[in-house]
Amino acid sequence: MKLVECIPNFSEGRDQEKINAIVAEAQGTPGCTVLDLQSDSTHNRCVLTFVGAPDAVEEACVKMAKKAAELIDMRTHQGAHPRMGAVDVIPFVPAMDISMEECVALSKRTAERIWKEAGIPSFLYEDSATRPERRNLADCRRGEFEGMPEKLLQEDWAPDYGERAIHPTAGITAIGARFPLVAFNVNLDTDDVSVAKTIARTIRASGGGFRSCKAIGLKLEDRNIAQVSMNLVNYEDTSIVMVFEMIRALAERWGVRIIGSELVGLAPAKALLDCAEYYLKLEGFDARRQIMEYHLIGLGTEE
Repeated sequence: MKLVECIPNFSEGRDQEKINAIVAEAQGTPGCTVLDLQSDSTHNRCVLTFVGAPDAVEEACVKMAKKAAELIDMRTHQGAHPRMGAVDVIPFVPAMDISMEECVALSKRTAERIWKEAGIPSFLYEDSATRPERRNLADCRRGEFEGMPEKLLQEDWAPDYGERAIHPTAGITAIGARFPLVAFNVNLDTDDVSVAKTIARTIRASGGGFRSCKAIGLKLEDRNIAQVSMNLVNYEDTSIVMVFEMIRALAERWGVRIIGSELVGLAPAKALLDCAEYYLKLEGFDARRQIMEYHLIGLGTEE
């Protein structure tokens, strides 16, 4: 059975009724199973993780895009996280017996339907990108909702699907196939957001830092603390341990400590097992042989 993981991000993290209505579209789609939902009022954003057969995932995404366009008005949206649309991004990740090429094809079908049925244009990004400058989500999103009407008129930034104009209230969406991503945030015991922003500039790839790290610094107003918010786009290339220890070292320059960290959505088991292996200094560790759950699901002796 072919399974695709989909992790759409919606620009709503405060109104639970709206969030529930959007998620219900996936829950009510035969062949789809919702695995996780996280929302954050400071980011004003929610992240849904679900899996399903390719056709079912496509259908769920189209239905959720329609619902988000109905319920979310980007003209009044405010939040700490960069955003350009009610459905800000729709990534497809190969989960079982499906290739990246098939996920790319799925992203294109979904983008075409969302334009035709919901009137929301889109950029294709990551492995689905039609040109190098669109591979990076941050480049696609630059300008955000407010600057997007002008950006779409630039020669190189016509949407891959749709006209050179955003949906008046739902904006524009990035859709693509990609490697499993780890969304990882580190919280600092300071209210000085400039510390988090400086650290983020240092560790992210665009600033000469870790090759597979995207990072921003922001303030969590409800907790009055600064946060380094990251996407590790290839956790095997740039591990959680690497960024955590670098943030710790950089923060100490300002006399600041790490007070906690968080995962947004789901993470591959290996990304966390790598942390355990590092911090416990495990010698000769073999996850497939020594982790009980691998044996319970029949993976203990598989390569």
